[in-house]
Amino acid sequence: MLVLAWTGCVRREPRADLVILNGAEIESLDPAIVTGQPDLRAVAALFEGLLRNDPANGQPIPGLAGRWDISSDGRVYTFHLRPDAVWSTGEPITAADVVYSWHRVLDPATASDYAGQLFPVRNAEAYNSGRLKDPGQVGVRALDPHTVRVELEQPTAYFLDLCAFPTLAVVPRQTIQRHGDRWILARPLPVSGAYELVAWRLNDKIRLCKNPRYWDAAHTRTGLIDLLPVGSASAALNLYMTGGADIAWDKELVPVDLVDALMTRPDFHTYDYLGTYFIRFNVTRKPFNDPRVRRALALAIDKQRIVQRITRAGERVASSLCPSGMAHYQPPDGLGYDPAEARRLLAAAGYPGGKGFPAFDYLFNSAAGGAANMHQKIAVEFQQMWESQLGIHVDLRQTEWKVYLEAQSRLDYDTCRSSWIGDYDDPNTFLGMFTSDNGNNRTGWTNAMYDHLLRAANRQIDPVPRRRLLQQAETLLVRDEVPIIPIFFYKGMNYFDARSIHGIYLDHNLLDLHPLNAIWKTPAQAPARTQDLPRAARTPRDGIPHLVSLHPGPLGSSRRQPALTASGQSVSGRTSAATGFASCTF
Repeated sequence: MLVLAWTGCVRREPRADLVILNGAEIESLDPAIVTGQPDLRAVAALFEGLLRNDPANGQPIPGLAGRWDISSDGRVYTFHLRPDAVWSTGEPITAADVVYSWHRVLDPATASDYAGQLFPVRNAEAYNSGRLKDPGQVGVRALDPHTVRVELEQPTAYFLDLCAFPTLAVVPRQTIQRHGDRWILARPLPVSGAYELVAWRLNDKIRLCKNPRYWDAAHTRTGLIDLLPVGSASAALNLYMTGGADIAWDKELVPVDLVDALMTRPDFHTYDYLGTYFIRFNVTRKPFNDPRVRRALALAIDKQRIVQRITRAGERVASSLCPSGMAHYQPPDGLGYDPAEARRLLAAAGYPGGKGFPAFDYLFNSAAGGAANMHQKIAVEFQQMWESQLGIHVDLRQTEWKVYLEAQSRLDYDTCRSSWIGDYDDPNTFLGMFTSDNGNNRTGWTNAMYDHLLRAANRQIDPVPRRRLLQQAETLLVRDEVPIIPIFFYKGMNYFDARSIHGIYLDHNLLDLHPLNAIWKTPAQAPARTQDLPRAARTPRDGIPHLVSLHPGPLGSSRRQPALTASGQSVSGRTSAATGFASCTF
């Protein structure tokens, strides 16, 4: 990670117009490198692609490209850049910049985790894998300074969604060529998005200011924004409640054990989210190579009990991998809760009453933030359900995140916890994981019919036959073969006072995308009601540091009071700027 440290200290600086608790510390601001949601939020404000996301529903809309044409066979896209699209330093953004940015994502030396977003482009995967050495053979080229032509391997129904993804944003070619890996430190830093980078102080904040040269600057509603890193759910809640922030934007910043109390507050919001919690089977190990065993374990899980007793934020039980509400798609029904059928299937597989069933493990990761101990509680529920309903025993195996991912990749597990957050509003972002050659499969499951159905679906331009093919594929996945067990669909959660914070659309926005340039703040109105959260236990329950007492002012108030965590530590807001962090002011 680059450490940003320019000379000059900011001892006192004005409060930003909008202060957002952004989640974990940002690791990078390079669009080709970032993967985490906190990083992606900042990158999307700084760098724009050919398309961007509509703040109302997350759908792709014109960005740096004002319009585009699609060939009749769906394989060639021609994008026309806006004549007024310029870098924040005043130079025009050109088609050559777009081509360079996409080639850079695909370059094996960049090692972009999201390079696969460009694999629909002709020869993109071959270049990324090293089989093809010449980037000029990749199907993206500049026809003239304002026209980009993209040729796909085959029609791809969701290609425009990919063009709005931050990884494909346009980055400053000359700056990167001049500064190499340290280009993000360039001063001034040319950006293509709605905001410029004012400061990046590790463990303190990222400060953004309006880019007056952005092509749509007239509709950028907020001039100065701070993104604060915070990893503790209790610290985030204290900081928000004491007026230190306007928005808390990450479900990991919500203490799970306080959800019941938070749900009564008008400034706490939950909403449908494009994410699924599920179990993976390692189908290369007996007895999980038998679909009857996998279906039996799925049918023995009471998912309703889990969302009512543990998650408690209104999550919907999942029988499909794809959440409902996705564009042009309704997922098929998978397996529900049927212990009698589960016992019948287990007996048919040779394990009546669980006799002779080998001991096995359930792998799950430790978690921080609001999800601390949630995975463990869910694992214990699975353990009890499988033992009581099927007479089989599972050993729980908890590891830290890196070890957990490595074990999945090596297929060093029997069953394991998993989740997936969709990158774009199309079933392929979920179903594509389980094709035979996908690196995210991590189950050992291969199925030629499933692969064929997905390939055929993704060649379709007509949404009706495409939907049928996708439904057939998902039925294979969640009802017939069952290499995974969907458990529940995530709920997004955040804090903000909707009477003073505007431009955040939660309905019909499964991607949970909220462009910063669409958000603005007005003076708080008189409170509709003032609420205190109930006093929590002074000793943390389940290892989560809960608030001892929380006495909020009126919603939207900037009144700040010291608040205490269960450990007694005072949390009265961020003081780093006042005490003299090194400034990275541009």
